[in-house]
Amino acid sequence: MHFTPDTEDNIAFLVDLANTHPTASRTGTDELSTPAELTALLDRHGFTGRFDRDDAELASVVRAREDVRGLWSLPPDERVAEINRWLRETKALPYLAKHDRFDWHFHATEADAPLADRIRAEGALGIAEIVRYDQQDRMRVCAADDCTGILVDQSRNGSKRFCSVRCGNRVNQQGFRERMG
Repeated sequence: MHFTPDTEDNIAFLVDLANTHPTASRTGTDELSTPAELTALLDRHGFTGRFDRDDAELASVVRAREDVRGLWSLPPDERVAEINRWLRETKALPYLAKHDRFDWHFHATEADAPLADRIRAEGALGIAEIVRYDQQDRMRVCAADDCTGILVDQSRNGSKRFCSVRCGNRVNQQGFRERMG
């Protein structure tokens, strides 16, 4: 399953943001506990626009992270209602932009809007594409029993089950031990 590059970027950012949660992170700790960690996440994804880099902004992004994580567990119709709510509340008005290393792509809010609003608005555009292509079943929670990481399965055959190679290897190794044991 392939999406436009800006949709793939939005989805990848949402997944990475959600997977900074302590129950989903590689370290088992909250990987979004300081403004510096937030800045590093934004830099990895080339996120542009206004950044306050303070504790208030961090708190609002952590709340947005919880919203993103909640979106993955909603039934399809409720997920659509939540996407529409995000678009409404952020006063999203999509427009085309071309800047930095990015070719033409959509933005949904002005660059000076609060970061958490931009995350929800841009994320809503990305998830809306998943809905439009009738691929909501590819929005999954990691199949590892001890992980709550999220993923969007973009594999050709739709068989991706784990949020990371680490989780897949751990589950496969555990299964091997049980069979041998």
